[in-house]
Amino acid sequence: MKDIRQRKNEGFHRISKSSRGLYNCVLLTSDGMRTLGSITGGMGPVMTEGPGGQNEKTKPAKGKHGKPKFKLPHVFKRGVKCPKEKITTETDTLDSSLQIECAVITFEENLKLRRLSQAGQQLIQMEENLFGRDPENKEKGGKKEEVEKLKTDYEALLDQMRLAVEASLRAGPEDLEALRAAVSCMQQEERQDERWREKPAAEAPVWRPRRCRQSHDTLLQTMVEGRMNNTEEVNGGDNLSSSLKRDLCKMGLRVKEDLLKVARDVKRCYPKEIDICNIYATLYHQAFSARLKEITDFGLDVEDCTYLLSWVNDYYPNDILKHKELAEEINYESLKALLPEEVARPLEEQYLSHKEVKVKTWVSAALKKEEASWLSGAMPELGDKHYISSIAIDVIQLIDGAVREASTILGELSKARSIMCQLKSFLMSYKRSLGEFMKGKRGNTKAVIKANLASIEQFRDYIVRKADLFTEEMKSHCLSVVKDMEDSCYLYLSKFIHEDLKPRYRKLGTQAWLTGNSLVLMEVLEGVKSHTEACKDLKTSCFEELLGRLHTEVMVEYVKRLLKRKLRLKDRVQQETAARLLYEDNTRLHTFFTEEGSKQEWLGAIIPKIAEVLKVQDPGFIQLEVVTLARDYPDLSECHVSALLYLKYHLYASDIKRIKESLRENRQPVGLHSSRTFFSRVTVKSKIM
Repeated sequence: MKDIRQRKNEGFHRISKSSRGLYNCVLLTSDGMRTLGSITGGMGPVMTEGPGGQNEKTKPAKGKHGKPKFKLPHVFKRGVKCPKEKITTETDTLDSSLQIECAVITFEENLKLRRLSQAGQQLIQMEENLFGRDPENKEKGGKKEEVEKLKTDYEALLDQMRLAVEASLRAGPEDLEALRAAVSCMQQEERQDERWREKPAAEAPVWRPRRCRQSHDTLLQTMVEGRMNNTEEVNGGDNLSSSLKRDLCKMGLRVKEDLLKVARDVKRCYPKEIDICNIYATLYHQAFSARLKEITDFGLDVEDCTYLLSWVNDYYPNDILKHKELAEEINYESLKALLPEEVARPLEEQYLSHKEVKVKTWVSAALKKEEASWLSGAMPELGDKHYISSIAIDVIQLIDGAVREASTILGELSKARSIMCQLKSFLMSYKRSLGEFMKGKRGNTKAVIKANLASIEQFRDYIVRKADLFTEEMKSHCLSVVKDMEDSCYLYLSKFIHEDLKPRYRKLGTQAWLTGNSLVLMEVLEGVKSHTEACKDLKTSCFEELLGRLHTEVMVEYVKRLLKRKLRLKDRVQQETAARLLYEDNTRLHTFFTEEGSKQEWLGAIIPKIAEVLKVQDPGFIQLEVVTLARDYPDLSECHVSALLYLKYHLYASDIKRIKESLRENRQPVGLHSSRTFFSRVTVKSKIM
């Protein structure tokens, strides 16, 4: 027992002599509590690690002379763990079951084990002892050699912190633990800086403030720039056609791989408030942007320009910043454009100019191929029992693909709209070529027109459906050109029908028609039927459009013949007979065309309204019917009214005058009415009465 006391005293004596050195002492008691004692020769607080693993400050026990009281079971040397030893004496007041384990770890050993947080705590404690703000804890500025030693130890600690941070992007599990310790140490140093700032009058060490966070962020920037400048070892992009493309690809992959490493591993070593993912994202964004600016200074060919813009506006924002693992970690909306406007604009113009030339070449070649097919006399291809042409499909795919690609590469649809000018130019050339072809007399003309009507419809549908690809002015112009082509093609087909029906039209609105010869209209409809049967090789929607136009044109011809002044209804009987014939003819007309496929239901109401004007006899009721007719069809002119009233022989000039005055008073503007126009297509003589 005497030997044990002697060894304890010798151990305490050695500790007292090295009071400037800092140790960690771990005491294991029987209840499992671990006490980390910072043994500093009796100066400074003791760090206690509670059950939650948090360090707590406790004061060391003191003897009757106020000096620290230690109970050490074994002689231990600096840096050497003491073996377990149970101490029992007859004078001990401790429970005989108490077990004490003591381990002393020096700063150097903590550093070697990369326990940077504990090493940092030791240095902060020594700093407090040497430069403490509390006069009782201050040793007159400390000895010079001890201050120098502390300064050297701090530098060693900072070196280890730097190494841990530098290894973070290629870190394994052990490296990540060291990084976590380095981050904890950095926060300790920041708090120590703040404590010194709170006591401006205190004599702070020359190394305060340490500004570890600032140094950390600067180091990250240096690391990122270095990794972006050295991408040779990155896997990928080796098969690309140019060195610039390969470099760009490797830089982009570097950004992606490193940010994923940060999101998956590194962020777990930092507290949430540091927001390390966004710090790294900003640094990589800035470094990538700087490298891209350097590349653009030397001028790029079209392929390299296109590839660079693809990275700027597509791969980088969509494949990296919006990656499923990064989108929730990175606030990509706060990042500036990867290339500033003054750098990006010339590249975009270079790309667009090249793309527009290519599109123009493609569509011109497609039109020339189509024209050659027309002029060869070959019949168009039949598909699903109707004539078809590939011109619309080819051109739409070319232009739509170019616009979609450009909007992706340029990052905005609005920037790609200029390519649509090529569609506008193409449609004008297409219209001109088709018009010239229709002037010729070739055996395949009708078939070619039928095939192209289907293509024209496809162009119209595309323009309407993809309105977002056009400016309003361009869309309006393109639709106007398409409508002109449609009108000319349908007119070409219907022209032959009306020329054949012209002799049959002559009997309409004549005395022969009034005598009840119902065959007059039937002859007209039979002629229409024979021609529509020959148009069944039109695309279904085009056939319905042709029938609708024929329906309208036959109705216009019918009303025009009625208002030609070839008939006057002298009495009530003739007027009622004419009204009955109008009702019957309207039923035949409407039934025939709707059964054939016409969708122009609205035309069925026109002739009955005219019949009502003929049927009523009282001038007041006639006036009411005329005003109603004008309300429903605002394009009804006074000339039309005069021609209609000419049929009613019994009306006086004063009656006609009052009716016209009432018409002027109650007329609605054509543009404000929802009904379709009809009477504007019916030509009549300007002076009837």
